Amino acid sequence: MTAISKPGESGTNRFELLVQSVTDYAIYMLDPTGEVVSWNAGAERFKGYAADEIIGQNFSRFYTQEDRATGLPARALATAEREGRFEAEGWRVRKDGTHFWANVVIDPIRDPDGVLLGFAKVTRDLTERRATEEELRRSEERFRLLVQSVSDYAIYMLDPEGHVASWNAGAERFKGYTADDILGAHFSRFYTDEDRATDLPGRALATARSQGRFEAEGWRVRKDGTRFWASVVIDTVRDSSGSFIGFAKITRDLTERRQSQLALDQAREALFQAQKMEAIGKLTGGVAHDFNNLLAAIIGSLDLARRRASEGADISRFLDNAMKAAERGATLTQRMLAFARKQELKLEPVDPSALVRGMADLLQRTIGAAIRIDTQFPLLLRSVRADPAQLELALLNLVVNARDALPDGGKILIAAHEKQVELGGALKPGAYVALSVVDTGSGMDEETLARATEPFYTTKGVGKGTGLGLSMVHGFAEQCGGRLLLQSRQGEGTTAELWLPVSGDAKVEPQAPTPAPAPVETAERDRLVVLAVDDDALVLTNTAAMLEDAGHRVIQASSGKQALQLLSESQVDLLVTDFAMPDMNGVQLADAARAGWPDLPALLVSGFAELSDEVGANLPRLAKPFRRDQLVRAVREAVAASKGAGQIVPFRARQ
Repeated sequence: MTAISKPGESGTNRFELLVQSVTDYAIYMLDPTGEVVSWNAGAERFKGYAADEIIGQNFSRFYTQEDRATGLPARALATAEREGRFEAEGWRVRKDGTHFWANVVIDPIRDPDGVLLGFAKVTRDLTERRATEEELRRSEERFRLLVQSVSDYAIYMLDPEGHVASWNAGAERFKGYTADDILGAHFSRFYTDEDRATDLPGRALATARSQGRFEAEGWRVRKDGTRFWASVVIDTVRDSSGSFIGFAKITRDLTERRQSQLALDQAREALFQAQKMEAIGKLTGGVAHDFNNLLAAIIGSLDLARRRASEGADISRFLDNAMKAAERGATLTQRMLAFARKQELKLEPVDPSALVRGMADLLQRTIGAAIRIDTQFPLLLRSVRADPAQLELALLNLVVNARDALPDGGKILIAAHEKQVELGGALKPGAYVALSVVDTGSGMDEETLARATEPFYTTKGVGKGTGLGLSMVHGFAEQCGGRLLLQSRQGEGTTAELWLPVSGDAKVEPQAPTPAPAPVETAERDRLVVLAVDDDALVLTNTAAMLEDAGHRVIQASSGKQALQLLSESQVDLLVTDFAMPDMNGVQLADAARAGWPDLPALLVSGFAELSDEVGANLPRLAKPFRRDQLVRAVREAVAASKGAGQIVPFRARQ
């Protein structure tokens, strides 16, 4: 290509101008002996010599004394002449004696005949770049020393396929491999056979690759085959351009901590079992005390009734006494079910003021004449949504507790007022009635108040109570959608507030007490063949007697298997079965019976009310304990419901 020149300007001048304008490179010429014969602006800028100071001087003065002592300048020229080029990096010296790091290229200059005319020397100042690289090297060295000095953590790098690329002292200490043993090996060897079989190592890397991090705890294997419990973190590693180059893996040996945690958990479990056994002991003592009192009344009354009956005397008062004791036993069972949150509540609108007025005589007889009960209710008080029978029991418990706090007599106030709950509280927003029982007794200290609603907790002494009174009230309130609040200070009395949600219905007008239902009699045409099933012989005998007394014919079975056998042998109008039986419960028996006899009605009887709505949802139920009239009424309703009409038509009458 032909160079284009301006008029009056030679090609030589153009190249000279080009070289002189370069300031980032020292570009100059040496004669065959190494003396400087040209000098550009770049050489002057970072070597410090002006052209008239350096031209004619040997270029060796730019080298350090150590390099001159070894003859490096002469060897550089000889190499360039012999090989056609010399290139190196090293320290060079400025005019002021300071050193700089230079990249040096020396090329020989020859005429067309090949005669050496000199050398072209290009030097670049790389001091800043070298300083940066040196700082990076030192930083990397510091990090290398840091990682290598860590002995409590295994810190090492994996390549993208999971092979070990670095190894620190911590990894060697608790994994047992030296760097020579493990570098290049796949990290999956640290996993158990079970984990490798499920490809846990591969899934761990895949998770780290896709999510940027993987973290887990599990068993890992040392070189000697022993296992240790490890915390593992795997992070992806990328270079400055963002390209994925591998994984950083950090492992910590948590074996001792895990053993300590397991020991602590075992100690806690042992403590929990001890506390549970203590609670069961308190419950057993309290319930045994209360039931022994009831059984004493029942057994004593029935024994006297049997003796007097043989003499022809009136035994009605003894039977009444036994019945009352049995009813109190049923109430005690309800208290325990309430504590367990397992009683069925029949929620309906209840007028609190009318309920308290209706309990006046019962409350006064319960607490005795030494304590006065006052009431304080507003003229207009909305009804609450609650189970009236359970609300009476809860109120009675609160009054009895207040009585026990007044051993020398005093006053109890029963009051009620409406309160509004806003959003964000412990209760759902809405209107509530706070029914309170206030006493002027001894009150409770902070510890007693904190444990007052705790299951089985009582201050009445061992064997003098179940400790379920306030627990029952607490459970009842929560089932109604409310809560129990206790406020007390030692020496200043106690206030127990039972918060219940206001019913959506209008205020309930006081009603006259509902008379006891008349005994249910069974007409001749309504008499049935009933298969009664219960694994408890006493209960089965009693149920059968009630049914026979109502005019039905009863077939008895003590198990589901026996019941199915009797069904295949007899014509049965109704199945009455207990729920809780071994091998086959009542719901399973009813299902099996209906599979063979689709039109057979069934009545499910249960001594506890923890069945969910889904269990036996299509079966009518009767709760234990029950009276004769309740059983007879449940039988009529079960048969009527199965026929879709109120009239009972026995199977044998339709055949």
